[in-house]
Amino acid sequence: MLTFTALGPFQAWADGVPLDLGGQRQRAVLARLLVAGGRAVPVNTLIDELWPGAPPAQALSTIQGYVSRLRRALEPDRAPREEARVLVSAPPGYALRAATEQVDAWRFEALVKSEGDPGGVWAAMDTALGLWRGPALAEFGELSWAATEAGRLEELRLIAVERRAGAGLALGRATSLVADLEAHASAYPLREEAWRLLATALYGLGRQGDALAALRRARSVWRDELGLDLSAGLQRLEADMLAQRLEPLAPAQRLETPAPAQRLETPAPEGPPQAPAETSATTSAVVSGTAPLRVVVADDQALVRAGVRAMLDAEPGVTMAGEAANGEEAIALVAETRPDVVLLDIQMPHLDGLAAARRILSESRPPKVIMMTTFGSDENLYAALRAGVSGFILKTSAPEQFLAAIRAASAGDALIDPTITTRLIAGFAGRVDPGSPPALAGLADSQLDVLKLVARGLTNRQIGQTLSLPEEEVAIMVKSLLEHLGLFDRAQLVMAAYESGFVTPGEKTSFSSL
Repeated sequence: MLTFTALGPFQAWADGVPLDLGGQRQRAVLARLLVAGGRAVPVNTLIDELWPGAPPAQALSTIQGYVSRLRRALEPDRAPREEARVLVSAPPGYALRAATEQVDAWRFEALVKSEGDPGGVWAAMDTALGLWRGPALAEFGELSWAATEAGRLEELRLIAVERRAGAGLALGRATSLVADLEAHASAYPLREEAWRLLATALYGLGRQGDALAALRRARSVWRDELGLDLSAGLQRLEADMLAQRLEPLAPAQRLETPAPAQRLETPAPEGPPQAPAETSATTSAVVSGTAPLRVVVADDQALVRAGVRAMLDAEPGVTMAGEAANGEEAIALVAETRPDVVLLDIQMPHLDGLAAARRILSESRPPKVIMMTTFGSDENLYAALRAGVSGFILKTSAPEQFLAAIRAASAGDALIDPTITTRLIAGFAGRVDPGSPPALAGLADSQLDVLKLVARGLTNRQIGQTLSLPEEEVAIMVKSLLEHLGLFDRAQLVMAAYESGFVTPGEKTSFSSL
C-alpha cells in the first residue's frame, strides 16, 4: 500500500519501505500537491511557490521533469504509456490522488473533526495524536505555503490535545491528565481552553486552591502579554469555583484490557506511523486514570536487573512489567507486554542495545526507550540519540535519577544524565552534521542561557533555580527553542548545542543574562 507522511519527516512509503523522492525541490512538488488535499494545483502556482520571486527560465520543463521522476518512484510498475493513477495530470496542473487513510495529515484532520460520545472522542483524538512524529513539513519551512499549512496543522493538533483532555475529564480520568494539562497550559498560556481544562481537572480532584491558583496564573499572563483580564468564560468558572457551584467530575471508569497491538509485517528503522484503526470507545480507552507506569528492564547482568526491580517495587505509581537478559529477549518482551518505558542496556549479547532500540522504536505506537550505560563513553550512545531514545542514565546513578528519567520519558520529554552529557558528545563536537541546525542565529540571550543548561543535562526545575525563573517560564522557553530550531525533543537540543559549537565539552558555563 502506498502511504504518505507529513506529520514529521516528509516521506512516501510502499508497504512500509521508504521511496526515493529525489532532491529537496522535487520533494517539495509532491508535498505541495499533498497540501492541496487532492485538488489540482496549476503549474504556474507550483512555479511561483517553489521559486518565490525568481523562477528559473526553464521552470516549466523542470517541473515536468520532477513530476516524471516522482511518477516513476510512486508507480514503478506502470507501463511507459499507461496513465498515472497517483500523481495525475489535472489541467492546468497536477493533483495527488490518494484515499484519506493513505495520507497521515488527511487522516489526522478527519479524526480531529469527528464527533461522538466522550469515549469515541477520546479514541479518535488519541489515534490522531499518535500520527505525529515531529513538526509538520519542517524541511520546507522556508516556503510560505508550507509554513502556513504547518501552522494550520499545529492548531489542529492543539485542538486535538484539548478535545482529548475534555473527553478524558468526562470519563473520569482527571488524575492522569493533570500533568499533561499543566505542561499544555504552560507551553500555550494564551489558550483559554488550556486553562479551563486544567482548572476543571484540579477542582474535580478536590484541589480547589490549585484550581484557583491556575486561573490566577492565567490572569497574570494575559495581563502581561495582552493587557487583558480573563475571558468571560474563565471568570464565570472562577466564580463558580469560589461559590462551589460546579458539578463533580465523573468517577474513574474501569477499562477493559486492550487487544495486543499489531506488529509491522516488515520492520524498518524509520517506518511510517501505523496508528491503530478507530475502535469502540470501550476497547480504545486503554489508559486508566490510576494505572501505574509499566517498565521493562533489559540488561545482561542479573545484579543490575535485581537492583532496578527493587527500586521500582519501592516506588508508588511505577511497576515492573518484565525483564530480559539480551536484545532479542527485550524485543519479544516489549511486543508481549506493551510497556510504557523500556530501560535498555547499551551493551548486551545476541543483540546490542542500539539495534534493539531501533527495532523497538520502529514498531507501531512504541514505548519510550531509555539507554543505560556503565561509563557513558560508548559511541553507540550518540547513534541511539539519533534513533529516538528518550535519554541516557548511568547504572551507578541514584534511584531518584532513574525515576526522574522514567517519568520524563513517559511524559514525552528526554533526560540525559548530567554526569555523562559532555562525555557523550565529546567525540562528536565540531563534526559537520547536515541534519543539525546550521546556526543559532535569532535566539535571544535568555534563550541561549537556557540552551546551555539544557545541554548540560539540567531539568526545567534546575534551570529555573539556576536562572531565578519560574519552572513554567523555562518550559515555555524550551518549547520556543524547539520551534525556532525545527526540533521536536530535548535530546535534539543537546545535540544542536554541541554540533553547532555553541557548547563544547568541559566548557565552564557562563550566562549572558546574569
